[in-house]
Amino acid sequence: MFIFFLQPIAFGSWLPRIPDVQQHLGVGPAGLALALLGMPVGTLLTLPFAGRLVASIGARATIIYGFIVYSAVMALPALAWNAETLFVALMFAGSAVSTLELGLNVKADEVEKHGGKPIMSTCHGFWSLGIMVGSVVGSVFAALGVPAAIAIPLAAIIVLPVALYVGNLLPDHGKEERAAAATAPKARWQPPGAMLLGICLFVFGIGMTEGAVADWSAVFLRDVFGSPTAQAGIGYSVFAALVATGRFSGDWLRTRYGAVAVARFCGTCALIGLAIVYFAGSPEVAIVGFAVVGFGVSVGFPLAVSAAASLKDRPASSSVATLSFIALTGFLIGPPMIGFVAEHTSMRGGLAMLLPFLGLSLILTGTLRAGMGRKAEPASAAA
Repeated sequence: MFIFFLQPIAFGSWLPRIPDVQQHLGVGPAGLALALLGMPVGTLLTLPFAGRLVASIGARATIIYGFIVYSAVMALPALAWNAETLFVALMFAGSAVSTLELGLNVKADEVEKHGGKPIMSTCHGFWSLGIMVGSVVGSVFAALGVPAAIAIPLAAIIVLPVALYVGNLLPDHGKEERAAAATAPKARWQPPGAMLLGICLFVFGIGMTEGAVADWSAVFLRDVFGSPTAQAGIGYSVFAALVATGRFSGDWLRTRYGAVAVARFCGTCALIGLAIVYFAGSPEVAIVGFAVVGFGVSVGFPLAVSAAASLKDRPASSSVATLSFIALTGFLIGPPMIGFVAEHTSMRGGLAMLLPFLGLSLILTGTLRAGMGRKAEPASAAA
């Protein structure tokens, strides 16, 4: 679980610096939105092959080697000198992030299955805690006047040796599966079935909201309320703290009430929180809204990973890769979409674009039951 905490620290330290990089490059919301498309492009180019990589070398090896590449490329966005180079830097970052996170999710599923109890939400709680710590570190460096080109690589360098040590301690549960896969005939690619597609569409709005708050919360607080960079970064820190809170309690809630009931309650909270942000008249109220949104989206992705990995019509690595592809696409497409809308309306209008996608996620919460089976749901939630 600790490895989930370490992974997003460098990425989290980048998020509060986005307004600084935007100002340094002299681009508007639309120009920044175009540059931010680099991450979804990197994801789109990588995840179709990342599932095969994890199946071939195993989740443990993917985590170890993935951390090395990820730590190097996370320094690149802060070194960009124009929107074009920022796009390329973020494309490499998106590729590294998506591969590493796929390895982490497959490993968590392996541990969950071998251990016999739910841990997925808790693992993602540590991830949220890590990105919160990273965003706080980034805000502190910003307040101290440390350039982003120094602060972000420094965070990555500090975390890397610890991550490699922890990665080497992970058990390798997939040896038998990889040995069987090596002798089995090559399977052709097959599109996701109806169950997996429903789970993927459920998680798309969740991922889009997480990405939007990550990239635009600081810009929102700065542009709408005039908050300085150090204060504006607190919006995402509070969001991440409530995501972590929801995820740390997610495994218990899932066992007690069932995945569907928990997802429906949290989805409703996300919609309410987004409405609070939209109508906020002060930065303090907006930050409260971001906190409610954070709790609302907290358990969506972990529940979806467990549901997708439990489907029997394809290998878990393939299902999780497809799910991660859709979730990360939402995570990375949301920010550019908001930038384009904000350019022609306002930052409030840009964030309001998330409402229909969160509504779709709420409608599709029932798909989580399909992958987990009736035994995973209490009688009260099965109705």
